[in-house]
Amino acid sequence: MGKRNALSNDKAIIRPRRKKGEPLLGPDAIMVAIPSDLMFMVDLTHAERVAPKTLSPFKLFLAKRGKNSPLALAGPLLGAPQGVMVMEKLIALGAKRVWVLGWCGSLQPHLLVGDIVIPTTALSEEGVSAHYPVDGEKKQTSALLNKRLEDALVKAELPFKKGPVWTTDAIYRETEKKVLAYGKKGLLAVEMEMSALITVAAYRSVEIAGLLLVSDELFSLDWHDGVGSQTLKKVCRDAGHLLLDLCMNSG
Repeated sequence: MGKRNALSNDKAIIRPRRKKGEPLLGPDAIMVAIPSDLMFMVDLTHAERVAPKTLSPFKLFLAKRGKNSPLALAGPLLGAPQGVMVMEKLIALGAKRVWVLGWCGSLQPHLLVGDIVIPTTALSEEGVSAHYPVDGEKKQTSALLNKRLEDALVKAELPFKKGPVWTTDAIYRETEKKVLAYGKKGLLAVEMEMSALITVAAYRSVEIAGLLLVSDELFSLDWHDGVGSQTLKKVCRDAGHLLLDLCMNSG
């Protein structure tokens, strides 16, 4: 027999686990990318902060849900590596349905600051997804969770678009060529985490859905930054309320 090829062993050395003394979560967990959005939701639910034992470059809060297991609120997060670290820990603590609230930059003229995007899949230009072997057909957000989001958005009279997005690690390399090309292909927006989170969800057999709020516009090739605008602030609050209503009342 020849020597065993060490690279053929796909078993990870560092694995996400629930440590002694760490909480057991309910099925729903909300990952919140932006610090102000996270704290708004924490304040609304009077959630209490808990400290994971290891590998926790994020904050974790638990919101009580009567006799049900607590709802996790986790974040902030910036980029695929940190996003995946958050998600892996939430799954290890018991999460089965992961909801993501984040911001994105519009690639389409019909999507303006304050608009809402439900991502269905994501083009990966980040470095994490390739390390999780998943068939391309499985790299989709959950149709069931998306439907729940759509129904809630319609009920709240909040317009939205649904479709693919572009994920990149390189915020300062969103070039004119790529913005034009990906816009023509029908990608709705650009952000920094979804492709990795979708891939990990498929790899770990959990459901994922996202609400992405348009914070800036790139489609004209003249960057329009809406951060700090009242329009964006309002939709952040609306989206936070909506996700909490969905998760606090689920089983």
